[in-house]
Amino acid sequence: MGALCSTSAYAQDVTLLEKFKDWSAYAATGTPKVCFAVAKPKQANPAKIKRGPIFFYISRWPADGVTNEVSVKMGYPFPSGAKATLTVGTAKFDLFTKEEGAFVEKPDMETKLIEAMKGASTMKIDGKSARGTATSDVYSLDGLSEALDRAAKECAG
Repeated sequence: MGALCSTSAYAQDVTLLEKFKDWSAYAATGTPKVCFAVAKPKQANPAKIKRGPIFFYISRWPADGVTNEVSVKMGYPFPSGAKATLTVGTAKFDLFTKEEGAFVEKPDMETKLIEAMKGASTMKIDGKSARGTATSDVYSLDGLSEALDRAAKECAG
């Protein structure tokens, strides 16, 4: 749980709302209120390299009118200007990177990505660290829809 709080966006008190298979819904109290669904990868490859915490977040910031903001904490810093690739089924999404994070560039692509995720069982994220190490993380999507619904319900009002 402490790993969730280490991300600056979630530096507030974070409460587990409910766990749904491989995804969990959380709410961060304080201002602004934030709700999010989060998962850890089922496989982080190569397995023998040392990395920090790895998480995939889908966040809601109701005060800013933001729903379903996708971000990935990769557990290592990226080189400047690096891209990461997220694959769901046959669909590929390019992510831009900053420090240890990977993000979807345009909100309309986030919507397409989340719809693709809801219709799949797994997704994969490929990246390359500042040291040149290629990584490939596989996430289960079991429980994603329920976690998103629970986060949405919590941040509805």
